[in-house]
Amino acid sequence: MMALGILVIRIVVGLLFVGHGAQKLFGWFGGHGIKGTAGWMESIGMKPGVAMAVLGGLMELIGGVLLAAGLFTPVAAVLIVLTMLGAIAKVHGKNGIWATANGYEYPLVLIAVVIGIALTGAGDYSLDALIK
Repeated sequence: MMALGILVIRIVVGLLFVGHGAQKLFGWFGGHGIKGTAGWMESIGMKPGVAMAVLGGLMELIGGVLLAAGLFTPVAAVLIVLTMLGAIAKVHGKNGIWATANGYEYPLVLIAVVIGIALTGAGDYSLDALIK
């Protein structure tokens, strides 16, 4: 049952990161695409905006795909953790911990989830398990 539980967590969290990456890169799912994301990133001091938008979008998209598939799970975790640390540093950190005040609670939970999965392994229902 543990492998099934890890699978559910990987798929949900991974696909949500795929969605966030697609918002930044392609404007899908209500996102603003590279141009809109780049403008926002520039406005919070992340320059150059286009490069940062592409980098952030790719890290979320690739990290999410890898996590959902359970492939190179430690690499997926690093990509996602770096993205979330950037979100905490540039957006949420100044607001304190609680999500109700746009704080860093949720990015911190996501960091814990992906580190937990990277440390325990992707489980029996993963591509990592197939290539061992």
